[in-house]
Amino acid sequence: MSQPFRTTISLFSGLLLLLTAFSLQAASPIFTPAAPSVAASSYFLMDFDSGRVLAEKDADKRVSPASLTKIMTAYVVFRELKAGHLTLDEKVTISQNAWETGGSKMFVEVNKQVAVEDLLQGMIIQSGNDASVALAEHVAGSEQTFATMMNEQASRLGMANSNFENATGLPSPNHYSSAHDLATLARAVIKEFPEYYRWDKQKEFTYNGITQQNRNLLLWRDPSVDGLKTGFTDDAGYCMVASAKREDMRLISVVMGTASAGARSNESQSLLNYGFRFFETHRLYEGNKPLGEARVRKGVTSKVPVGLPEDLYVTAPRKHFNELKAETQIDKGVFAPLNKGDTVGNLNISLAGESILSKPLVALDAVAEGGIFRRLYDAAIGLLEKE
Repeated sequence: MSQPFRTTISLFSGLLLLLTAFSLQAASPIFTPAAPSVAASSYFLMDFDSGRVLAEKDADKRVSPASLTKIMTAYVVFRELKAGHLTLDEKVTISQNAWETGGSKMFVEVNKQVAVEDLLQGMIIQSGNDASVALAEHVAGSEQTFATMMNEQASRLGMANSNFENATGLPSPNHYSSAHDLATLARAVIKEFPEYYRWDKQKEFTYNGITQQNRNLLLWRDPSVDGLKTGFTDDAGYCMVASAKREDMRLISVVMGTASAGARSNESQSLLNYGFRFFETHRLYEGNKPLGEARVRKGVTSKVPVGLPEDLYVTAPRKHFNELKAETQIDKGVFAPLNKGDTVGNLNISLAGESILSKPLVALDAVAEGGIFRRLYDAAIGLLEKE
């Protein structure tokens, strides 16, 4: 009878060792390689959908943005188009001031009428300063007034380290932005205006018999890259905002102050490759779908579904996405009247015991205040629960 007992002990010991090994493995920290060394004065890498920052250096440092300014110029014009204040086929009369603007050119001619669509492509693809000024003057009457519009949008987007004094990015004493702010702006352009973002991946544009190529060299090197803009001045150095999409994941990179056109492309490529290699992003929850219920006091109904106001995307180290843990915390003291969208709790996402994201849970329906008997009843229940 002793042999089976020893066998049982042996099996139990083996199982215990296996469970212990698994526990130690599960408890081991998640290792993600550090970002590559980037030869730039500042840089920033973020996931488009989740907004998670994957790498950065001096990302909030105020620097000259050079022609990256034109991303904001385009954004303001796109908003005017969306608002119906402008049309793509609308003609713009080229002023002497626009024609005389130095730097890179689309080669428009004084007093000629050029369609808004052509000017946008001349600015985005050819980086024409003349096109930028022409658009600014047409939209706002003057470039100075247009700069005010640019700063209004920068403030609305939360670009805390940006101030624009012109539509071109030509050097100006109080004209600056940051790598972080420019990534925020690029994200807004891609998200809000996909119908116009298509121009960013166009490799060349011909106007007035002159063909000029897009200065974004990554468009030729990497088929996943589809934007956004390059810039250069002696003060700013060589800069680039780039975006790429591989499968369902989109990244945005910003490099500022590199040494050459080749360097800004190489450093941008290095950042993008790092992000795609070591991270993955997926939609964790769909917006406006119930994730639970909150108890409502003094309302016409005693419960309300709660969820997220929009889709929630989460970025995690590659191969560890399934290890994410989600915890909902729903407020106990929820009282009517309750508006749809009111915050009633929080959703916390953690990985390996570390919190990586927290989002407010909101009421998915409105709840009106109940009648007098409902209010008295809930008040009495509340008193009893306190005892």
